[in-house]
Amino acid sequence: MTDRPIGVFDSGLGGLTVLRALVDLLPGESVVYFGDTGRFPYGPKPGGEVTKYALEIGDLLVDRGVKLLVVACNSAASVALDTLDARYDIPVIGVVAPGVRAAARATRSGRVGVIGTVGTIASGAYQHAADALDADLELTCAACPGFVEFVEAGDVESDQVHVLAERLLAPVCDAGVDTLVLGCTHYPLLARTIGDVVGRDVVLVSSADETAFAVRDLLDRQGMRAAPGTETNKHLFLTSGPVDTFLTLGERFLGPEVVTIEAWQWS
Repeated sequence: MTDRPIGVFDSGLGGLTVLRALVDLLPGESVVYFGDTGRFPYGPKPGGEVTKYALEIGDLLVDRGVKLLVVACNSAASVALDTLDARYDIPVIGVVAPGVRAAARATRSGRVGVIGTVGTIASGAYQHAADALDADLELTCAACPGFVEFVEAGDVESDQVHVLAERLLAPVCDAGVDTLVLGCTHYPLLARTIGDVVGRDVVLVSSADETAFAVRDLLDRQGMRAAPGTETNKHLFLTSGPVDTFLTLGERFLGPEVVTIEAWQWS
């Protein structure tokens, strides 16, 4: 079990921000990453359709022998996490609860903003996670359609992105939040623009690091962590979209670790 890889998936490339945190924290672990870029984006799609996609990818990664499944997609984690957890006999970790925990530690006033895709915000997953953790947290949630598409196109600082951010982030600015959860794994790539709009006093929280800590703690508790000193860690990437696009943008999200990419076609 210790030598088996960790499975990670996202609707596209944003989950590579979570993988970056995992690789940095757990350099001895091997990873199989699936980016469903051929069916991207998940955010506007109905919850049932996203759950179907998540189960298909989960089955694929489990068949590849992963020892743990990380749902590095807020849209999928928001609607499909419980279904995935019930389906497999390996642990399943999402990005929603870790992000809320990090925000609860960071906030001084208890006023926390959450931004995400339409599907993530509509699911109520962040509200449920906040209620379960601390009923005194005051959440203001805002959907940000268009952000993901700009990031996947490599446009994170243009005037168009800034104007869009000013419009979409108005609800959290008006609420006077002191902490903002980036409730989509693509959004850390927009951190500079988002920070300019909400103000430098607002703490931006990405769930990536907190998710990596959760994975490490679970591996340690269950004795599933790769043996220290082993140099067998390998990273395999699968994509349902164009391989060349995944390679180009993947290097921007993750770095030089994006080497072995396998094309996947859904039947």
